[in-house]
Amino acid sequence: MAGGRGSGTRSRPRARAASTVAPLPRSTSDVRLELSRLVPSGRSLLTGVLVLLAGLGLYAAARTTSLFAVQSIAVAGAPPDVAADVRKALAPALGESLLGIDLDELARRAETLPMVAGVAFDRAFPHTLEIVVVPEVPVAVLRQGSSSWLAAAGGRVVAELEPGARPALPRLWLKRDVDVRVAERLRGLPLRALATVTPLVERPLGSRVGSVTSTDDELTLVLRSGLELRLGDAADLPVKLEVARRVLPLLAGDEHYLDVSVPDRPVAGTTLDSQVEVESATSTRP
Repeated sequence: MAGGRGSGTRSRPRARAASTVAPLPRSTSDVRLELSRLVPSGRSLLTGVLVLLAGLGLYAAARTTSLFAVQSIAVAGAPPDVAADVRKALAPALGESLLGIDLDELARRAETLPMVAGVAFDRAFPHTLEIVVVPEVPVAVLRQGSSSWLAAAGGRVVAELEPGARPALPRLWLKRDVDVRVAERLRGLPLRALATVTPLVERPLGSRVGSVTSTDDELTLVLRSGLELRLGDAADLPVKLEVARRVLPLLAGDEHYLDVSVPDRPVAGTTLDSQVEVESATSTRP
């Protein structure tokens, strides 16, 4: 029997026609509907405004009422006498609101005190004003005739002294025409002389300094031993002082002066005319 397609044979399925879905254009009303969902409702806006007004009202009330009134002033970082002076200077803040006080004005009040170099404030709610004091560091005693003053690092005159007070500090003798006032700063040659001994507070020479003198081109420290330490001008002062720290222990003890005005060639002498170059054990240059 000739081969042919029987009635039971399956026909090949037809390929489905490719189809695409074209989006329908969105109407303006649909867009407005979606945007309206993103915009807060009138009730939400009203609630937010009321919360904001309530917060502003509470803040204003706290600034003008005794809710956060200053009842105590806590002072840290200063010795008891300075802390007492700070509390006295800031007494006008008592009773004021912690939120309403002018901290800049209080800082100016505190820093007018001679022994106060700087301050930082913090509000310790509900009723305490905290202040951290950076005190001045005394470095020398100013002498002018029979008068004495205490001078701090940076050149500020911080107190008037009785004669003979603070014997451990070096003396800086001033000319009669130098105007000295407590709480004000030195200028010119006295300030330069004071800056010479300031680094010795943290890193002393090993021998105490009795006095310091300054001219236009010469700085000289007179040690308690009687030896003069000649520094020359103010250039390279840290290097010169470091050379002196290393050379002083090498001296025999009968020298009249040590000249480190040229740091690489320190010179010592037993008289004003003698000069003996001293070799330092370690270089101070990098």
